[in-house]
Amino acid sequence: MISENEELNSVPAFNIMAKPIGPICNLDCKYCFYLEKENLYPNADNFKMPYNILESFIRQKIRAHKVPNVHFAWQGGEPTLLGVEYFKKVVEFQKEYANGKTITNAFQTNGILLDDKWCEFFKENNFLIGLSIDGPEELHDRYRVNKGNNPTFNQVIKGIGYLKKHKVEFNTLTVVNRDNSYQPLTVYNFLKEIGSGFMQFIPIVERVADIPKNGLKLISPDYNDTAKVTDWSVEPLQYGNFLCSIFDEWVRKDVGKIFVQLFDVSLELWYGMQASLCIFRKTCGDAMIIEHNGDVYSCDHFVYPENKLGNIMDNPLAALVNSGQQRKFGADKLMSLPNYCKNCEVRFACNGECPKHRFLKTPDGEEGLNYLCAGYKKYFNHINVYMNYMVNELKNRRPPVNIMSWVREKDKGFPSLKPERNEPCPCGSGLKYKKCCEPKA
Repeated sequence: MISENEELNSVPAFNIMAKPIGPICNLDCKYCFYLEKENLYPNADNFKMPYNILESFIRQKIRAHKVPNVHFAWQGGEPTLLGVEYFKKVVEFQKEYANGKTITNAFQTNGILLDDKWCEFFKENNFLIGLSIDGPEELHDRYRVNKGNNPTFNQVIKGIGYLKKHKVEFNTLTVVNRDNSYQPLTVYNFLKEIGSGFMQFIPIVERVADIPKNGLKLISPDYNDTAKVTDWSVEPLQYGNFLCSIFDEWVRKDVGKIFVQLFDVSLELWYGMQASLCIFRKTCGDAMIIEHNGDVYSCDHFVYPENKLGNIMDNPLAALVNSGQQRKFGADKLMSLPNYCKNCEVRFACNGECPKHRFLKTPDGEEGLNYLCAGYKKYFNHINVYMNYMVNELKNRRPPVNIMSWVREKDKGFPSLKPERNEPCPCGSGLKYKKCCEPKA
C-alpha cells in the first residue's frame, strides 16, 4: 500500500474520466466498444458507484491537483441512469472538498432521459453537456438503437429541446462510422441546424476476435490471434475524405462561428503548441478512467485487465496516476512509433495518433502503423496551406477569420493580385502560380 502522503509527489494535473455506472446503458449501439466491459465484472451485483467511493474519488482528485481549476468528466454507459439526486450528491462532495479551487463538470449523454429536472440541474450547476448524435435520422438510427433494437433519433431530438429550453451549454459528439462517413456535409449541416456550435468527430475503429479474451471480443492492438476490422469501422481514406469535405465547408463559411475540435487542435499544432487532444501528442498517459468500483485503468480505450493500475480504495489516486506502469504506458506511444511514421511529413501533427489504432504494418513490414494513417495523411496535407495562413494572421495579431475572405480570393485564382505566371502562387502552396491557382482565374 502506498501512503497518502506520496500523492504529493505526483503530476500537478491530470485527466480522468469517471464512469460511475460502468458500462451499463439504456441503448444498445451496435458499434459500442464499452458495453461488453460488463464481462470484466461478472460478480457485480450493482454497477452504481457507492457513495463512499464517489466521495473518495472526488476528494482525492481535488487534493491531487496542484492547479486552481479541477475538471470532472462523467460518462458511462449512460450516467443519467443514476438519476439527478446522485449528481446532486456529486456537487455536494465537490463543494465540500473544493478548498478554494474552481470545479467544473462535463457530462456525456445519449440524451434519451433528459427532461426539465435534469436540465434545471445542469443549468444551475454549470454542467457542460456532450450529446451523442450521429447525424440526421437515417444515419443516426443505423447504429444507435435501444435494447429492443428500436430507433432513438426522435428521443435524442427531444432531449436537445430540453437543453435549449433551459439554455444549457452543449456540444455534439458524432461517431464517424462506415455509413455516415460517406455523407460528411449532410452530417455537418444537420449538426448546425440543430444548434451545435461545438462539434467532435470520433472515428470508430474496432477489431473483433475470433476467440474472445477475458470475455471481450473487441480487442486491443497487441492481440496476436486472428481478428478482423468490424464492418461498422470507418475506412481509412474515407475518414480523410470526410474530414476534408467538412473542413472545406467550414473554412469558407463558418470560421469563428462553428468550432470543430479537430480543426482547433490542428491550429494548435501548426502554431507549435502541444495538442490539447491526447491522440496527437508524442506521448500519452494523462487521460485515465475510473470504473464504478474504484478501479483505475490507463485509458478509456484500454480497459483490459493488463491495463488496470489499481483501486483508489487501496492506493491513492495520484499515486496510481504517477505509477511506473502508467508512465511506461504513456511513453510507449513514442517508443513504439515506426520509422515510417518518424519520417512522415505530417508526423509533427499526427505522432502516430492513438495507440489503439496501431495494428497495421508499414510498407517496410514494421509493426505499429496506424489503421487511419491514409486518412490523416490526406487531411493534414490538405489543410496545410490554410493552417499556415491562419497561423500567420495570429502571429501578426490579426483574427484567423480572415481566412474566409482569403479563401474566396483563392477560389477565384487571386485575380486582384495579378501575379506573374512563374511567380510563387499567393496561396502559399509552394508551386508556381501557373501550376496552381492561375487556371481558376
